[in-house]
Amino acid sequence: MYLLVFLYRIKKGMYDVKYIISVNIMKNINGVINKAFVEPSDLINLIGRTVKLTGSIYKIRVMSGFAFVIMRTRRSLVQCIYNSEYSEFSLENLKEESCVIVTGEVVADERSTVGYELQLKMVEVLSSPSEGLPVVINNKCMDTSIDTLLDHRPITLRNEKERAIFKIQEGLCRGFREFLTTQNFTEIHSPKLVYAGAEGGANIFKLDYFGGEAFLAQSPQFYKQMMVGVYERVYEIAPVYRAEKHDTSRHLNEYISVDFEMGYIESFEDIMQMEAKMLQHSLDFLRANYSYELNLLKVVLPDATAIPAIKFHEAKQLIATEFKREIKDMEDFEPEEEKLLYELIKKTTGSEFVFVTHYPTKKRPFYAMEDSENSEVTLSFDLLFRGLEITTGGQRIHDYKLQLQKMKDRGMKPEEFESYLMIHKYGIPPHGGLGLGLERYTARLLEKNNVRYASMFPRDLKRLIP
Repeated sequence: MYLLVFLYRIKKGMYDVKYIISVNIMKNINGVINKAFVEPSDLINLIGRTVKLTGSIYKIRVMSGFAFVIMRTRRSLVQCIYNSEYSEFSLENLKEESCVIVTGEVVADERSTVGYELQLKMVEVLSSPSEGLPVVINNKCMDTSIDTLLDHRPITLRNEKERAIFKIQEGLCRGFREFLTTQNFTEIHSPKLVYAGAEGGANIFKLDYFGGEAFLAQSPQFYKQMMVGVYERVYEIAPVYRAEKHDTSRHLNEYISVDFEMGYIESFEDIMQMEAKMLQHSLDFLRANYSYELNLLKVVLPDATAIPAIKFHEAKQLIATEFKREIKDMEDFEPEEEKLLYELIKKTTGSEFVFVTHYPTKKRPFYAMEDSENSEVTLSFDLLFRGLEITTGGQRIHDYKLQLQKMKDRGMKPEEFESYLMIHKYGIPPHGGLGLGLERYTARLLEKNNVRYASMFPRDLKRLIP
C-alpha cells in the first residue's frame, strides 16, 4: 500500500506542486499480541509440550552430569534442567542475570513443589552482565544491611522475596480500587504542585515555579473536598510530600497515600465503617489472587471485619492504668503507647486493628469538625494496625461561616484559601474522609520493622537516589 503526500504552495493564485513523496506502509498495528512465548503460570498445563519462555537466569547450580538453571520470570521462579544429553548449547554460555529466551520441554516432576520442570533444549542470550553483581541477590533472603539493600535497589529488587513485597502492595491497591468502585467512588488525580499546603505549618517543600513560589502537595485534601461537590464520593492513590526532618523507622518524606472522601455522611463513623469494609475486601482480594507471594513471605493476614473503637482520652488513661505509665502528652500518642494499646486490644478483643477517635482539636487541622458536645475534641480518628498508626481521618467542616471563623481563630488568612473556600461558600454536603499510608500498612502487614522495606525507592532525609 502506498500513501501519496502532496506538499504545495500558492503562486499567483494557482496551486504549484512542489514535492510528491511516496511512503511505503510496511504493516498495520492490529492489536494482536505475540503468542510465541508461554506464560509461566500455564506451564503446569503444558506437560509434554515444547515451549518458549522469556526471563533471566536467577541461579545456576552445577551438579554431577547436569545443572539446575533457575529462571526468574515476571512473577515466579521456574526450575530448568541442563543436561548435555538433550541441551543443544554449552552451559558456559549462561551467566546469572543474563536475559534469555529458552526453548525446552515441560516434564512432570513429583518432587517439585509446582509439579514440573523444564528440560532445556536451546537458549538465546539477549544480554549478559558486563561484571559481577555488587551484592548476592539469589539467596532465599537478602542477608545485608538496609543501606546496602537500598543503595543497590535496582538490583536487590530482583530477589524473589524483595519483589514479592511490591506485588502484595500492588494487590492491596487493586483490592482498594475494586472495592471503592463498587461503592460508587470516582477515582481522581489531583495536582501535586500547589499554591499552599493543606495542613499548613513549615513541613512543606518549597520550589521555584517560573519565578514564583509553589509547594509539593502534603495531601490531596482540598481537592478531595472540592470533588465531593462534583461526584459525592472520590478517591486517589498517589504520592504526597512532607518536609519533616524525621529520621525514624516509620517516616518517609515521600509516600503513597490512599485517600478517599465521601459526602452526605450522617456521622464520622460512616467513614470508619467504609474503611473497615475496604480493608477486609483488600485482604480477601490478596488471599484470592496473591497466594504465591503470601506463601513465599509467610504472611499472616489479619481480620478487619469488626474493628474496635476507643476514644483518645480513654485510651490514654487505659494505657496509663494498665502499664502504670505517667501520661506525658495529652494531645497525641507516643510510639510506645501505640504499641501498648495494640497489646491490650489484641489481648481483650483479638483484633489487630483499633480505631482511636475524638482527637484533641489542637492536634487536628483547621478543617476538622469539632464535637458539638465538646469543642475540645474533634470528630476524627486514627486507625492503628499492629501498634502503628496507618490512617488519619474524620469529618470536615462544611459550613462556610464556621470554617471561616476557625481559620481566623488560628491566625490564618482566609483570602489565601479563596479557591478552597468556594466549596463552603457555594454549598457542600456533610462529608469526611481519610488518608492511609500505603508503605506503613504494607510494612506492618509483612511485619517489617522499617517502613523503607515497603517503599520501592524510599525518599528520606538522607536518600534521593537511586
